[in-house]
Amino acid sequence: MIRKKPLTTEAEVLMSVREVARRDNCSEKTVRRAIAAGLLDVLRLGPGGRLIRIEPSAHRAYRRTHRE
Repeated sequence: MIRKKPLTTEAEVLMSVREVARRDNCSEKTVRRAIAAGLLDVLRLGPGGRLIRIEPSAHRAYRRTHRE
């Protein structure tokens, strides 16, 4: 009998700039500055890459290196 991997795995849910700002208790502008400075990795989606989403692992990496 061959076992298949389950279809539902622990997939990371992408976060918006607003969600990251809420978790970090800062403004959305602060998050956007971190993105512009290259400190926080993002995924750009949609036409022209205007939609920004952040992977939880990228957010954790940013938090580890940039703690207050």
